[in-house]
Amino acid sequence: MEHSSLQAKTLLGGFEAPAIQSAHAFRGIMQAMARPGKIFDIEGAEPPAPLSAAAGCVLLTLCDTDTPVYLAGAADTPAIRAWLAFHTGAPLVGRSECMFALGSWRDLAPLSSYPIGTSQYPDRSATLIVESAELTPNGPMLTGPGIKDSAQLSLPDIAAFQDNHALFPLGLDFIFTCANRLAALPRTTEVSECMSQ
Repeated sequence: MEHSSLQAKTLLGGFEAPAIQSAHAFRGIMQAMARPGKIFDIEGAEPPAPLSAAAGCVLLTLCDTDTPVYLAGAADTPAIRAWLAFHTGAPLVGRSECMFALGSWRDLAPLSSYPIGTSQYPDRSATLIVESAELTPNGPMLTGPGIKDSAQLSLPDIAAFQDNHALFPLGLDFIFTCANRLAALPRTTEVSECMSQ
């Protein structure tokens, strides 16, 4: 009974209209990357718990048989593994080999264990999908490409993102997900303490 229940959940929760919904989600993800710190709504996926709808959309949109994924901590369950395999075919790998990693900030640590690209191929780096308890436009100050003046985002750490930015053009990119919302923090973004706090 448990096996058939897992099978049923595996088949469900993907995009009902894949061509339209994946295009819409892709546009939302790209807008988020182009406008760091801005929070976007994204919907269409219903992945197994404890994954958020936003994280499910990102996986369905960006992952396929050529994009190795690492599942960290609570995100690494039989149901999520089966769902990801069925809907994307993405191979599951360790931290040092992944293109995408998914989990809570705590479960994804340490950041030094992920690929940051090479001088010849800076794009061969990992993107971390960080499942967050909240996602709000306040917190550390963000500046850089795609941000007019400055922005704010509820980040889990400041020093880690400052260290990551210092690696540019190498480094990691981040997508923060919470319920049906997401925001991005590419390696080009500078993070500092908010002066108004």
